[in-house]
Amino acid sequence: MVLVGRIARPHGLRGQVVVNPETDFVEERFRPGERLWTRVDGREAALTIASARVQNGRPVIAFQGMSRLEDVEPLAGLELRVPEDTLRPLEPGRYYEHQLVGCIVETVGGVVLGPVVRVEGGPGGSRLAVDRTGEEVLIPLAVEICVDIDVAGGRIRVEAPEGLLDLNRRT
Repeated sequence: MVLVGRIARPHGLRGQVVVNPETDFVEERFRPGERLWTRVDGREAALTIASARVQNGRPVIAFQGMSRLEDVEPLAGLELRVPEDTLRPLEPGRYYEHQLVGCIVETVGGVVLGPVVRVEGGPGGSRLAVDRTGEEVLIPLAVEICVDIDVAGGRIRVEAPEGLLDLNRRT
């Protein structure tokens, strides 16, 4: 199952929720009839979208069978997931974040830095958070630095400018 969003909070009194999306395909993923999965009380639960709209870049959705504020209040903070096989294929050179997590990062010289533990996004672009023997190193996800990404082989080769690996260390 792949993360596509998190329920932020209820919206209004009619059982709608605001979602913080974790996908580039918001309109496609959050539309009426789509089924999302979450974990409620330790069990997987399917939720079917009854209505949806995008407001300020975030989906505002209602689920079938939930028409009151009291129905959706317990959902705040829950992750929304879909089966990986429902994801749309991407063009060459593009990857889903979950495909990069777990890949081993090494320099073009063959020095293993460690596995990708997560992908961070922000205004400056995405960064790979790499566990380098207990230290976290942030590496920009840019074609000039990540020169070879082999998702199938679980490897990412980087050509880091001098000082980058020391500059972006977190302990």
